[in-house]
Amino acid sequence: MANTRPLALRGLTTGFLAIWLIAALFPFAWTVWGSFKVEADFFSRESWWFAIEGTRTQAQTGGSFTLAGYEGAWIKNEFWKPVINTLIVTICVTCISLFVGTLGGYALARSGQRYAFWILIAALVFRAMPHITLVSGYLLPFFQLNIWGVLPTTIVVLVAINQPFTLWMLHSFFLSIPKDLDESALVDGCTRFQAFRMVIMPVMWPGVVTTGLFSFLLAYNDFAVTSMLLSQDNQTMIPKIASFLGSIQNEGNVMYAVAAVVSATVPLFVLVLFFQRQIVSGLTAGAVKG
Repeated sequence: MANTRPLALRGLTTGFLAIWLIAALFPFAWTVWGSFKVEADFFSRESWWFAIEGTRTQAQTGGSFTLAGYEGAWIKNEFWKPVINTLIVTICVTCISLFVGTLGGYALARSGQRYAFWILIAALVFRAMPHITLVSGYLLPFFQLNIWGVLPTTIVVLVAINQPFTLWMLHSFFLSIPKDLDESALVDGCTRFQAFRMVIMPVMWPGVVTTGLFSFLLAYNDFAVTSMLLSQDNQTMIPKIASFLGSIQNEGNVMYAVAAVVSATVPLFVLVLFFQRQIVSGLTAGAVKG
């Protein structure tokens, strides 16, 4: 009896994980499959089986699959412009947040002063505030200065929103690194910045990669900030997809939005799969004291 319990438990766990994995992956897999169909198949009210067989796709295009949705999104509606804007915003936000966060997190982690604690608390309170509340405070000065609607202003706001998170996360990683490393480097003749750059940062790379990935995802997936601060010509991917659903659906071309959703989501899967080891090592490193 004692030997059957672990086997039954493993079977139950495996079954639960399999069900959870299918439930989690099915919506995305279904969307990817449907993006190569025509709207009459993917959004058929008669039978969901039309999306599997592609009956109307064959009748309209001569094949079971079609790239009409991607051509309409990328070429006709120039979805490549929001993609470029998204890359500019996400890369700038990630780099600036990591640069400031590593310096600030290291300084706060090594500081023995009382004010370090209150700075972190203030950052936590700022991070807990709804994004829409913070953005509304920027609108009036941006309009008055005539800098609304462009990418740099959005980057500044996203960095301000994201910085408390990177500060807290990197601060916790720096706390897990023994101060003996700093002291040994200082004894060997390094300055404080040289010790930080040549001794601490090589040990910190898993944490930096993990924090950078989360910063990237925050800027990549943002809707509230980018939709309020960017003009129609400078939209990023997520607001552009929303505009597809709002305007193109009336023309019967909702497949543009489906293709755009797939185009925006696939890079995230590739990114997470590529950095999965760094993410796991970075998340576990913060919980292990040296």
